[in-house]
Amino acid sequence: MLDAVVVGAGPNGLTAAVELARRGFSVAVFEARDTVGGGARTEELTLTGFRHDPCSAAHPLGVNSPAFRAMPLARYGLEWLHADLPMAHPFLNGTAAVLSRSVAETAASFGPRDAGAYRRLVEPFLSRWDTLAHDFMSLPLTSLPRDPVTLARFGLAGLPPSTWLMRRFRDERAKALFAGLVGHVMAPLDGVATGAVGLVFALAAHARGWPVARGGSQSISDALTAYLTDLGGTVHTGYEVKRLDDLPPARAYVFDTSPTALARIAGFGGYYERYRYGAGVFKIDYALDGPVPWTAPEARTATTVQVGADRAEIDTALRAASREGRAPDAPFLITVQPSIVDPSRAPDGKQVFWAYGHVPNGWTGDLTDAVERQLERFAPGFRDRVLARATAGPPQLAARNANYVGGDIGTGAASGLQLMLRPRLSLFPYATPHPAVFICSSATPPGPGVHGMSGHNAAKAVWRRLRGLNQS
Repeated sequence: MLDAVVVGAGPNGLTAAVELARRGFSVAVFEARDTVGGGARTEELTLTGFRHDPCSAAHPLGVNSPAFRAMPLARYGLEWLHADLPMAHPFLNGTAAVLSRSVAETAASFGPRDAGAYRRLVEPFLSRWDTLAHDFMSLPLTSLPRDPVTLARFGLAGLPPSTWLMRRFRDERAKALFAGLVGHVMAPLDGVATGAVGLVFALAAHARGWPVARGGSQSISDALTAYLTDLGGTVHTGYEVKRLDDLPPARAYVFDTSPTALARIAGFGGYYERYRYGAGVFKIDYALDGPVPWTAPEARTATTVQVGADRAEIDTALRAASREGRAPDAPFLITVQPSIVDPSRAPDGKQVFWAYGHVPNGWTGDLTDAVERQLERFAPGFRDRVLARATAGPPQLAARNANYVGGDIGTGAASGLQLMLRPRLSLFPYATPHPAVFICSSATPPGPGVHGMSGHNAAKAVWRRLRGLNQS
């Protein structure tokens, strides 16, 4: 009998498997797709030689992940590549605010009226970032805080809505960039704890940047798989699990799936019926005949570029998708241009480019024209660079990855208490009604992102159970 079976070979499932294997437990992973990866894959979606990331592409949380940093993933081929700027936010006048590794450079891009306010906001936390990241991403009850005072101060700053935090700023440049940071989790700006979302992304950039993985996000999943294999674990692909009886006997089962899929497979009925899924996304992967012709020079040197004219436009777009049930006319876009630092992703002189906007959950329309009109505002002539495009709305995204219910790439709405307490209001979010069944997906704390910490935290709960069984 195996000690643990993991269902789903995304970053969280693989991380959970590695953490258990490192402690001497026998582990097997079962993945429905023919390859591992989940939200960290790389495929030729457009033309031969153009390697795209179907979901996550830039990894501020991955490079800062306490779980990943404790693993020898570089030995298995994972290499982080950093552009001159982690992120840029261009404006219609051809200038840009930036999120730089340097706090001073970032503050200067906001202008003199907000530079001091930004430094006062981030510098007290940045000096304690590694401890804060561990405490923030390990909650709840997976380990005692190492610096509870700093964590409490962070909570005071981050728990209110981001609209409260943005009152510190006087000009539009800082407000727009910070609003865009919040938009990465598809949450309206006035949601509880959205200030913390923006702060975490900003601090992560200052600490270690917003890199891409050489060769594509698939290299993260491949490195985790290779490490797991060396530890004695096994991975089975092309193996769809429809019920627990499909799996071999084990002392624990760990699911890197959506809560509703887990309930269906394990027979939990309506246990997660109150769990809410959030807005979906409409994503376009481009093969380009050269770099994006951004008007703002800073955007040409950043791996990630946020596209939204100002805070009001971003807020309108997020509200349309999350609360009003309609696709925005001027979508807020998150874009990534990996070819700036990784020429291996496309043929010589060509580039891959990645962009998505927010749409209602399950939306079946086509946002291509709205996305490209928005890009043309900030990069005139963009359409002339397009060689090919691959579009994916909510139905296509859900078909590629069953965890993306209705196109929700965060596997659950990041709004209200569900941003922090997910998938249920519980002090033990990785546990389920069955004592041997656990959940480790992005539907559990600390939530969305390629960082493996949901898997790391769930693995702690699992090995405590296994250790208790060994002692009984």
